[in-house]
Amino acid sequence: MGAHKMSIQSYETIAEMFISVTRKYSDKAAFGYKVGDKWETMTFAEVRATVEKMSGGLKALGLKSGDHVGIVAHNSHLWAMSDYATTCARGILATIYPTLTTKQVKWIAQHAECRFVFAGDAEQADKVLSFLHEVKKIEKVIVLDNTSYDDEKVITLKEMMEIGEKYRKENPDDFEKDVISIHKDDLLTLIYTSGTTGEPKGVMLTHGNLVSNITGSLKVLIADDRDTFLSFLPLSHSFERMAGHFLATSVGATIYYAENINTVADNMREVHPSLMTAVPRFYEKVYAKVIDSIAEGSAVKKKIFWWAINNGRKAVWKKVDGKALGLYLGMKMKIAHKLVFAKLHERIGGNLRFFVSGGAPLSKEVAEFFSAAGIIILEGYGLSETSPVIAVNPLERPKIGTVGPPIPGVEVKIAGDGEIITRGPHIMKGYYKNDEATAEVIDKDGWFYTGDIGMFDDDGYLMITDRKKNLIVTSGGKNVAPQPMENVLVTSKWIEQILAIGDKRKFVSALIVPSFPNLEAWAKEKNLQWSSREELVKLPEVEALYTRVISESMEGFAQFEKIKRFVLLSKEFTIESGELTPSMKIKRNVVEKRYEKIISQLYAEVEKE
Repeated sequence: MGAHKMSIQSYETIAEMFISVTRKYSDKAAFGYKVGDKWETMTFAEVRATVEKMSGGLKALGLKSGDHVGIVAHNSHLWAMSDYATTCARGILATIYPTLTTKQVKWIAQHAECRFVFAGDAEQADKVLSFLHEVKKIEKVIVLDNTSYDDEKVITLKEMMEIGEKYRKENPDDFEKDVISIHKDDLLTLIYTSGTTGEPKGVMLTHGNLVSNITGSLKVLIADDRDTFLSFLPLSHSFERMAGHFLATSVGATIYYAENINTVADNMREVHPSLMTAVPRFYEKVYAKVIDSIAEGSAVKKKIFWWAINNGRKAVWKKVDGKALGLYLGMKMKIAHKLVFAKLHERIGGNLRFFVSGGAPLSKEVAEFFSAAGIIILEGYGLSETSPVIAVNPLERPKIGTVGPPIPGVEVKIAGDGEIITRGPHIMKGYYKNDEATAEVIDKDGWFYTGDIGMFDDDGYLMITDRKKNLIVTSGGKNVAPQPMENVLVTSKWIEQILAIGDKRKFVSALIVPSFPNLEAWAKEKNLQWSSREELVKLPEVEALYTRVISESMEGFAQFEKIKRFVLLSKEFTIESGELTPSMKIKRNVVEKRYEKIISQLYAEVEKE
């Protein structure tokens, strides 16, 4: 297979892109999904035909131009087609994470003023049904897996498509007329930011916003119709929606949908993706598993592995500096690949050209490890409000520790206080029904204030320090960015989650959720006695272990940045408990408030010393 080429078509709206691509690649596989133990595919022509029926069904049910349609469902080809069906019928899709509680789903459906809601299965449909007759605006719930309900407001996808097929026969030219009538400045979607504080905000993105972001991204991330994507991040999230959905389809690539988050590793080996998007937690878990398996191996195996990694690191930094590997290092890398790296490539499908990482900062240690093994991770940066990509590392010359230069068409500068601000066609229209919040982040000249602190290096690559609101200012006036230390510590086999705290306090401390499988195995080996995780985390031997782990990990940090005290928690932070966003970010305010008493006790004990 030859080199992949830049594949950018000319279109102004997402609907126009869909029409163009499904016509151009009609006989090619568009979507893949698993039925039982077998992967099935749909061609672009089949997807187009299904979308025409689905959009016809929506129109037959009464959908008008500009109406809002909600979707609460896990990733699937049906999610993707619901999106295109709504869009091509001139509707506006409001995305709702399927992991949200009934109360949260109700809030978004009500705030977004949804007339129709797609529900993925019975679990999601039950959430909507619990408030369906209370939220009068909702006229119909369409159940994608065809679970039927004895309720006149509920219809199965099969039933809606039958109505849609009849509508299309009676209105054969209606589909393309609708698509042609859509303008680039028309609203495409409402994406509700999960947010680490307060109620979610509905980000209004236009067709032009997403098209500009796809076009700019494709000038850096080279992809074409020979690529295969594996989609597992929530399509409700702007990152997966743009990169793993719209961008992938726009170049005629095939998208396979992972069965669920727990089957991603198996699915990678089954469908052999060439491109994937993922968040840092995914890479951290793969890294931890590899390191654990090496730790259990023989002394010879360990020596060969670290020899390969160390040579890989040398090769990475030579490439970053634009230098040739040279004959000697080149030979070493061939041996390293044969002995070590080839097995790692097989674990991720054996066909991967590169990963794209976004949603949160990627640990430099993890990025360097994958790069050393010849697995490229292109780290990028953006927000829902920016469609979402602002910057991404170029495939030709990625730089570890940065998020790359701004993509073409995007302006970025650093404000006086270090905040990253950006302007261009990627900036949202605003927050739905919230002009006050919009005015707080977009100034009169069109600059969007990201809330992130960063800087450019000498090559124009952007580096993110931390969220502005996350910066810890100790009572001694020292500014501490928590993310760098959290990123280092979370790569430890002993730590599952960590939250650094210390704002207006004398020193930095942390709440730590141990990696219980590793900790429990270690404790059994040491013949420690405990009857619950609450007891385990309080054992002096366990505290001593974590004191050592933190001390070793903090060696590269300034004295005022180092974690002086910590508390081990017996329960993980979860989405269900409200401590994590759907994209797995810790809600700092929620966690700090929930553990306020424990935190206060920790600092009070030090005061007594």
